Amino acid sequence: MASSVYDFQAISIDGQAADLASQRGKVLLIVNTASACGFTPQFKGLEQLWKDYAEQGLVVVGFPSNEFGGQDPGSNDEIASFCELNYGVSFPMMAKVQVNGAEAHPLWQWLKAQAPGILGTQGIKWNFTKFLVGRDGQVIKRYAPNDEPLKLRGDIEAALKAK
Repeated sequence: MASSVYDFQAISIDGQAADLASQRGKVLLIVNTASACGFTPQFKGLEQLWKDYAEQGLVVVGFPSNEFGGQDPGSNDEIASFCELNYGVSFPMMAKVQVNGAEAHPLWQWLKAQAPGILGTQGIKWNFTKFLVGRDGQVIKRYAPNDEPLKLRGDIEAALKAK
């Protein structure tokens, strides 16, 4: 059983193995994304957080998912191009995953168990649900899709200051 975010691996959007243990000691903001969602403009805020705090140890990690309204039907290459061209995304993006159900990526199963949603529900309700993970690899907080990325600054700064 996993004890921290560092126990997981994923595949980057360009098909490379991505071991989260390589981010040990950093603060992570993990987000399920979609290219054709009402919240898609949040890519701009996520990129701004990445630019503002990367040198202090923040890593924003996007996980595209097509399970909410079919809002990310493209291939990984198409998603990567869309994000870069339309929002200048330079933070790490992973390959498309499932975040709910039996086929959910193990990382997402763990995140949901560590920080349940409202009324203790574990399921991800929509695109752009966010999880803030501290330098110790533990989930600090879960944010709803409508929580604007730039409004997370206070929590991110507190996490970055924590040792």
